[in-house]
Amino acid sequence: MNQAPLAERMRPGTLDEYQYQEHLIGDGAPIRRMMESGNIASMIFWGPPGTGKTTLAEIIARESEREYFTLSAVSSGVKEVREIIEQAKKQNLFSGKNPILFIDEIHRFNKSQQDSLLQAVEKGWIILIGATTENPSFEVVSALLSRCQVYTLYSLDKKALTDLLHRAITEDKVLSQRKITIQEEEALIHYSGGDARKLLNGLDLVVQQFKDEEEIIITNEEVKRVIQENMALYDKDGEQHYDIISAFIKSIRGSDPNAAVYWLARMLDGGEDIKFIARRMVILASEDIGMANPTALILANNTFQAVNVIGNPESRILLSQCAVYLATSPKSNASYLAIDAALSYVRQTGNLPVPLHLRNAPTKLMKDLNYGTDYQYAHNYPGNFIYQEFLPEEATNESFYHPGNNLKENKLKEYLQSLWKDKYDF
Repeated sequence: MNQAPLAERMRPGTLDEYQYQEHLIGDGAPIRRMMESGNIASMIFWGPPGTGKTTLAEIIARESEREYFTLSAVSSGVKEVREIIEQAKKQNLFSGKNPILFIDEIHRFNKSQQDSLLQAVEKGWIILIGATTENPSFEVVSALLSRCQVYTLYSLDKKALTDLLHRAITEDKVLSQRKITIQEEEALIHYSGGDARKLLNGLDLVVQQFKDEEEIIITNEEVKRVIQENMALYDKDGEQHYDIISAFIKSIRGSDPNAAVYWLARMLDGGEDIKFIARRMVILASEDIGMANPTALILANNTFQAVNVIGNPESRILLSQCAVYLATSPKSNASYLAIDAALSYVRQTGNLPVPLHLRNAPTKLMKDLNYGTDYQYAHNYPGNFIYQEFLPEEATNESFYHPGNNLKENKLKEYLQSLWKDKYDF
């Protein structure tokens, strides 16, 4: 008889066995408190593949002793949702506990499908647990989102992945019967990309190559050989999803339109969600091009809007045009670095007071306290500029935005220096 995959055999069965998402299930964490109180709320788990979304939903249902219904948004529609809701209503009458409905890949439900869940969640006929790899703010309708708690699950870090590997060879009922030494773990960890399921399935695949050998020594070389021979072409649900989009983004960032179009074709041929591709290009247009070519963000955003209207197969043309445009644009991450530097400074210094001359003064009391006093209205001065301080006193000498070295930002640099003199001494 065929054995279950290693990832399935290692799947935790209780909340105490569930590991690596301590911010959710540790002492005092929200899921732990929810389970202890018995008051289970509707929720959405957002995180990359292999972070334990499905497993956590199953544990919540099992330990709260509730009926558990599951749907996949890929293969289900409104009809299936309504059928389960009717079953859940009947079940609720008999058991007194509202059942849990788990919907995998809930981001793939369209608006009407998501709307069909609203009344059931609102009335408490079901407790909804949705799982998604996409940002719920974009992919879940606001009415449903407002009725659910959103919990983020994170990719496993190197320490957690290493721990999981060694637990697998010592605790799994199959692997523990064999003499396995993980001499080098870097290749397996790199291959996993923080995905526990991918890590365990990769380990299982490597171990299977040894068949009946008495001793198994796993090295990086062996892992690379086995993985390359068995790697799937493309799996939009996780296996190469993040590797391919990473290659696509890095090709655009590296100004290589040929590579960008190739990776785009790989994703399109594999059935990747066109909105996911377009959304990543919107982010890149600001993060990697920014002020070097501000029009890039406009084009990327228009592409995102257009693919929602056009759909496949014609959207491939729009995506290709946008990818080529972004790849051939001058690059700058100065705006991206600026906000990260400013956020870091804010977190270090806390809430520094707003200078009095910049404060709003809608009341007499505020005016008496000198709110707004000495503020100089820029449009009253030549060139619509007057030298004055806009940062808190403690931050006067801080500099966050440093223009990149490109045609557009070099002109910006000259302009800022002409206004601010030594204050903007780049």
